[in-house]
Amino acid sequence: MERKPPRRTRERILDLSLRLFNEFGEPNITTTVIADEMNISPGNLYYHFRNKDDIVNSIFASFEKEIDGLLDVPGNRQANIEDAWLYLQVSFELIWRYRFLYRDLNDLLSRNRTLEIHFKRILKHKVDVARRLCEGLVESGDMMASQTQINALATNMVVVATYWLSFEYVRDPRHFNDEATMSAALANGVYQVMCLLAPYLQGNAKELFESLAQSFITDENT
Repeated sequence: MERKPPRRTRERILDLSLRLFNEFGEPNITTTVIADEMNISPGNLYYHFRNKDDIVNSIFASFEKEIDGLLDVPGNRQANIEDAWLYLQVSFELIWRYRFLYRDLNDLLSRNRTLEIHFKRILKHKVDVARRLCEGLVESGDMMASQTQINALATNMVVVATYWLSFEYVRDPRHFNDEATMSAALANGVYQVMCLLAPYLQGNAKELFESLAQSFITDENT
């Protein structure tokens, strides 16, 4: 079996930094901490990255690439309620992998102009996707809502999804990084966002939502 080549130092620095930022918060991690954890000299780290913002921006670039690939709706058919549920599940999984960006969002944007510009674009894109999902549900007869209601609903869905991890962190900061705890928390986030759609659903879509919701509620209580 052919052995995989060892990861380059730059890749290892990014992987480690993401883990440390996620576990301890980006403001609490310095380049010195990263170099110590890597068992390399600060000079070696600075050979690959000018400063911590350079590391953060590189991690964000990977996140942005992944989320741009995610932010789409079916192009060959109308979206349905299962598309919305699946889209949210995948979105929350991605948010979890890069959770420091969301948990430390306000602090990061206040001092990083690059993130400020790009994150605003991502939020706008998310709202556009949520709006298109809702419009697809209306066109298929699965939902009844005016354009004004859809616009507000799309914004509210993105607001809840964006700040859900911050809410969960405040609720239980000591167990925030626990995989089992957060798996349930992320599922709950999907459910809470979907509940925003529920009052507007009708027919088979409403029945399917209630079935999916019942499955979630049952899993949560077991």
